[in-house]
Amino acid sequence: MSERVSAPPRVTALYGGQAVLEGVMIRGPAGLAVAVRAPDGQIVRRTTRLPLRRGWRRWPLLRGVFVLWETLRWGMEALWFSATVAAGEIETREGLRSPAALLTMAFSLALALGIFLLLPASLAEGIQQATGASPGVRTAAEAVLRLGLVIGYLIAVGRHPEVRRVFAYHGAEHKVVHALEAGAPLTVAGARPFPTAHPRCGTAFLLTVIVVAAVLFAFLPASTVLERLLLRLALLPALAGLSYELLWLSARYHHLRPVSWLFAPNLWLQRLTTREPDDAMLEVALAALEAARALESSTEVAAGDEASGP
Repeated sequence: MSERVSAPPRVTALYGGQAVLEGVMIRGPAGLAVAVRAPDGQIVRRTTRLPLRRGWRRWPLLRGVFVLWETLRWGMEALWFSATVAAGEIETREGLRSPAALLTMAFSLALALGIFLLLPASLAEGIQQATGASPGVRTAAEAVLRLGLVIGYLIAVGRHPEVRRVFAYHGAEHKVVHALEAGAPLTVAGARPFPTAHPRCGTAFLLTVIVVAAVLFAFLPASTVLERLLLRLALLPALAGLSYELLWLSARYHHLRPVSWLFAPNLWLQRLTTREPDDAMLEVALAALEAARALESSTEVAAGDEASGP
């Protein structure tokens, strides 16, 4: 008599991460793991245990702010590690504590805020003053300009061969997370059939932020350009919190057709930031996922604790 083989159990903890140079970072409830392909072909891995989010750090709206900060902080750390390994250098634990790394991170954040937050607001203000348009038109123009800048930037950087490889690792990261969530075999063959887009992707978060910002900024009471710019900076935590909750809900209920239709642009935009990976890239992504999951075996994980999006 033949025996019925049950399907692998689906995981309840959320895993996410990002692509790095010649590798992938995967974060789970207990910590994160980075796997990078070294010049000699070996896969170099590094794991970091992280404290669990407890208490008010897990509250709706507030948790999105902490997730965003942790994503930036540990994402930069993973990039720093991958750059040293991919270059064949010896990686040190100094990481982002070095002055050069801290300066790079601060400059990158300031540049991103200036280009994608303040520049569209300033340009939209100029359009309103030149045309005499209503505040509603100014808000719509700001949203369109911000979206155009993001899409233009992604298209431009995506033309670079090295960035295209990072985007392929991004696709590999999504495929292995899909495989884990579906209970599929965590092998190259098991991950290969899954899509390169994922509802919890950071690219999806960007688009959600743009839409939420258009609605949120439309109700700002400020009357001068400087006041509007300052309020936009002050509202960044609220913007991050609201956007995270919407992204979390869209990912949780993505199986419902109305939700999947409403948030379909989040998946469409990922065509600019993901590529089909080769088997070697999937191998690296699986190595990162395996290392991240191994951290759970000896760590108490709070029920419902979540990682940042893929």
